[in-house]
Amino acid sequence: MSKVAIITDSNSGITQAQAKEMGVFVLPMPFMIGDKEYFEDIDLTQEQFYEKLQDGDNICTSQPALTQVTELWDKVLKDYDEIIHIPMSSGLSGSCQSAFMLSQEEPYDGRVFVIDNQRISVTQRQSVLDARDLAAQGKNGQEISDILMRDKMESSIYIMLDTLYYLKKGGRITPAAAAIGTLLKLKPVLQIQGEKLDAYSKARTTTIGKETMKNAIKNDIEKRFGGMEHALENVYLEIAYTKDLESALKFKEEVLEEFPGFDILVNPLSLSVSCHIGPGALALACCKKTPELM
Repeated sequence: MSKVAIITDSNSGITQAQAKEMGVFVLPMPFMIGDKEYFEDIDLTQEQFYEKLQDGDNICTSQPALTQVTELWDKVLKDYDEIIHIPMSSGLSGSCQSAFMLSQEEPYDGRVFVIDNQRISVTQRQSVLDARDLAAQGKNGQEISDILMRDKMESSIYIMLDTLYYLKKGGRITPAAAAIGTLLKLKPVLQIQGEKLDAYSKARTTTIGKETMKNAIKNDIEKRFGGMEHALENVYLEIAYTKDLESALKFKEEVLEEFPGFDILVNPLSLSVSCHIGPGALALACCKKTPELM
């Protein structure tokens, strides 16, 4: 039986300490703040990130150096036969494509499987858990890769922003649009499904924004994941947030009122996404459960 290791990056929300407990490996994502490079969860905590972001520091996301990737692969392959490598979505970063190109070269070809199932944050984390559990069943790298890629579109994330400032700063919207949105106190809801971070709707209040996300998840469950009557057995629900854990936990209680019985994970949103949307964001996500693990 092939011994398969699971590697992801810190965009999954899995910390280095959690990775050891879970039996997986996490590649820390780099950030440039001013002229200094930091690595998530190594020398850059969530708290430090938001301090620097709100202080107006120039923060840029970056890809791991190719040598960082291959050094980790080489280390892991001393103890494992194969690797499942699950990076953040290729639609949000070039790191996935870089890893895929490396995996086609010797000595990794046929031993390292890079999974572009276009997930990030809590949905990426679920892919890591699924891969780990499939490996524990005795499935090899190719079998795990096939299952994860088959189910690549079986998830959604809806994110309500607290401010348009960071989208404007990053050039994602025009200053005029940001000014109008701020004046009207709009709470835009974005969606990550597939390759891109796209606009989903514009809510006038936080309450409406939360309802929009809950209704969107209900719609996904009804139309894509087997219906609400089978939701508990077919779907994972997850909440992600930027900086404000208290608001996320309050939102969890509100979600449970409409989705009773769910064991809802609450995790910080990936810093690579947080960099572009700022603090105070809330996200609601769903993933269809992998049939082989049910």
